[in-house]
Amino acid sequence: MESEQHVKPQKKEFFSPTFGNLSFEDVFNRLVEYIEEDTSYRYSIIVGTDSFLAAETIFISAIIIHRIGHGGRYFYKKLRHRKLENLRQRIFYETSLSLEMAAILKNKLSENGFAKLPVEIHLDVGDKGDTKEIVREVVGMVTGSGYAAVTKPNAYGASKVADRHSK
Repeated sequence: MESEQHVKPQKKEFFSPTFGNLSFEDVFNRLVEYIEEDTSYRYSIIVGTDSFLAAETIFISAIIIHRIGHGGRYFYKKLRHRKLENLRQRIFYETSLSLEMAAILKNKLSENGFAKLPVEIHLDVGDKGDTKEIVREVVGMVTGSGYAAVTKPNAYGASKVADRHSK
């Protein structure tokens, strides 16, 4: 039998306004609990990332469980990165962080009987503003990876939820 001191505690890298600091396992368990509270609704998982430029670049990735038509819950984590002043680089990095998070979630969902639960990626890009030149490229990255891509003004996972915690 393995000694207790050799078991690594799970890193509490996520935060929830409802539940406080959580590990990824805790986040996943809270998602499942929320779904199982009321199975008469349809649910969707949304992943979105936003960034904030300061002395370094702060990336916020959010996971949202949406009880369609009846609100939801969210969890987020912060990642500090060297300063990325180039907007194109930042947007591509945001997209890759969201894709990585979605892949981990989708895999865990599949392992636990939730393979049919849709996962969307909300991108902090739109047809207006500074990001209009790269919308097609990042949407292509997401759809090519097998996920639904949502852009502004409908990308609240990135432009509202993640953005709220980026500053």
